[in-house]
Amino acid sequence: MRTVLGIETSCDETAAAVVIEGRQVISNIIASQMEFHRPYGGVVPEIASRQHLEAMADVVACAVAETGFDGLDGIAVTYGPGLVGALLVGLSYAKALSLALDVPLVGVHHIEGHLFSTVFEYGDWDYPALALIVSGGHTDLFYLPAALTYERLGHTRDDAAGEAYDKTARRLGLGYPGGPILDRLAQTGRAEAAPLVYRPPLIPDAPYDFSFSGLKTAVLRYIREQQIVPLPEGLTRDAILAQAPDNIRHLAASFQQAVVNTLVGVLERAIVAYRPRVVLTGGGVVCNSALRQALAELAERMGVGIRIPHPKYTTDNAAMIAAAGYAHLVRGERHNWSLEPAPSLRLGNHTAARPQPFRA
Repeated sequence: MRTVLGIETSCDETAAAVVIEGRQVISNIIASQMEFHRPYGGVVPEIASRQHLEAMADVVACAVAETGFDGLDGIAVTYGPGLVGALLVGLSYAKALSLALDVPLVGVHHIEGHLFSTVFEYGDWDYPALALIVSGGHTDLFYLPAALTYERLGHTRDDAAGEAYDKTARRLGLGYPGGPILDRLAQTGRAEAAPLVYRPPLIPDAPYDFSFSGLKTAVLRYIREQQIVPLPEGLTRDAILAQAPDNIRHLAASFQQAVVNTLVGVLERAIVAYRPRVVLTGGGVVCNSALRQALAELAERMGVGIRIPHPKYTTDNAAMIAAAGYAHLVRGERHNWSLEPAPSLRLGNHTAARPQPFRA
């Protein structure tokens, strides 16, 4: 088992990639649907499914241009979680291709794919490990005692971190997606100039869970109290960066600092309790400049390696799906034609002997 084609269609990127031995990326093709969803301020499932149908064949053809279809030894495809219609497009195409080429098929959990997004730069990792996945749809913390064995320690109780970014940006008239533009504005603002009435939540019986609803409320309250006027709709990113007033820049910096402090605070508690040999990170929000800096500082402070993937592997991509699929295929794992999309699929097949739970 050498060359694996990965297919990823869980949300609004149609992606295909060819990876050799789970590490060497031959191609990593992504067709973004951002322009189709931006007018609606978020992903529209029906539009996403339609765009996947239109782009799928061309994206795969580009991905296998070097190896050819005959050079494939296996196919890995995301089958959950995600939008059911979007997942169905990728999974149906992967099944048909697997049948036509007579190569094995394996379904991959989307979050497991993100866990493998660091292998292209860092290679394999030691165990036990922790993994923090932060994206537009997921904010999860996992404990990995052994290869392909996962225990979910914590997750968001409400919005994921990326969703909090998008909703805050919408209130300020910054467009969609909100993460990149808020990050840029935060770099030119001062967090102390826009103090938010907010403390990262600590849930007594779930010390590794996250919550961002309180932060969104604090932002909304601050906007109303300070009478901050949102920017007009339709501005380009360059125009926003040029025209945004100082009060929006300061609020962006304060909001971003609160998100980063919440994520890093939970991760630090888990490092103290579980003493991992390495910490993996993944997901689109890990591309955020302040979070990357905070993670690097945490690694130095705690004396533990924290692997941060290259930005091109933080967002949804098929190379990470191929890498995770390869790990399953070499163990002899296969899926048959009964595999169906699982939009609410959970990752977690292990319950470890827990250390003493954190207490404030």
